[in-house]
Amino acid sequence: MKYLHLLWANLGRKKLRTSLTLASIVVAFLLFGILRTMQAALTGGVELAGVDRLITMNKVTFIQPLPESYLTRVRGVDGVKVATPYSWFGGVYQDDRNQVFSFAVDPETFLEVYPEYELTDEERKAWIGDRAGAIVGQATAEKYGWNVGDTIPLRSSIYSNQDGTQIWEMNIRAIFSAQSDSSSLFFHNEYLDEGRTFGRDTIGMIVLRVDDPDRSLEIANRIDSMFANSAFETKTDNESAFMQAWANQMGNIGALVTAVATAVFFTLLLVIANTMGQSVRERTNELAVLKTIGFARGSVTGLVLAESMLLTILGAAIGLALANVIAVGLSNVPALVQYFPTLALPPSTFVVGAVLAIVLGALASALPATQAWQLKIVDALRRT
Repeated sequence: MKYLHLLWANLGRKKLRTSLTLASIVVAFLLFGILRTMQAALTGGVELAGVDRLITMNKVTFIQPLPESYLTRVRGVDGVKVATPYSWFGGVYQDDRNQVFSFAVDPETFLEVYPEYELTDEERKAWIGDRAGAIVGQATAEKYGWNVGDTIPLRSSIYSNQDGTQIWEMNIRAIFSAQSDSSSLFFHNEYLDEGRTFGRDTIGMIVLRVDDPDRSLEIANRIDSMFANSAFETKTDNESAFMQAWANQMGNIGALVTAVATAVFFTLLLVIANTMGQSVRERTNELAVLKTIGFARGSVTGLVLAESMLLTILGAAIGLALANVIAVGLSNVPALVQYFPTLALPPSTFVVGAVLAIVLGALASALPATQAWQLKIVDALRRT
């Protein structure tokens, strides 16, 4: 710390050059923070997935249905605690742009499979007791101005009902806010099955909880073997694997973030190294004077390293702070929260950012620091 004033003085020697380099570092870490935020938004559900939950779906594709009779057979498998149907409804409210993530489920077993959807006893009874009842996430309710007790017309992009339209009226019985979801809408599977004109006695998939997570693979294999060589073969995976596969439909998000970040930081490394190289060359005589008045080679070299570190750490701190501000701002936009309920800058980003800043600072100053270490006083003063 006693050399901090000297480091600041050196950085302020060429204010424009230092400012441009600092701006480059800030932008690089800002981009890194935003990329990590979007990665967390797209794959955050994977980390929040229940370790004791499995999903059984059609082996061909998740858009192909399963016979409803499979649900009873799955419930009878040893180790299965509870299972619920889970069918995509394709809900739209008023306009095609207003997509509502809506699913047909069995209310009682759904709340057992997903205990994170917390309802009061009154709300639970109201939903279970109303065949046209539905519960909806807080973000969606706020977006459309829905309240408990409202009856809403939800249009399905898939199913027509008995009156020949695709409009299904649903009664809002509760508004929930779960950590992993504040946007979905859930309603009675029986209401859908009785009213639709096709696909009766089928379900989209089965979500189940097991007694022992360590037996998940065994139970999954047992379920799939029951339906092997049938007209509707199944594929059972744990919830995290299912959600990861869902996210990977848009590409390998982790690989994309790594590739972009690598390109950005490699370019940044060249920029910082060029700045430090110029700075040391311009101060060759000053470094020689420092050695003349008693500074050891290690101290002079340490000043060069510390200068580079200070620049990168300061830029990284500003960049990640701005990224966090942007992430917080985006998380307060209901339209985004509806689709990305886990929109936030992961805390691990600050740790990774700190490590990257230190590594970049060290690498960028490696050559200039080596030159400072090898600098001979007589040669440096002669050149000046």
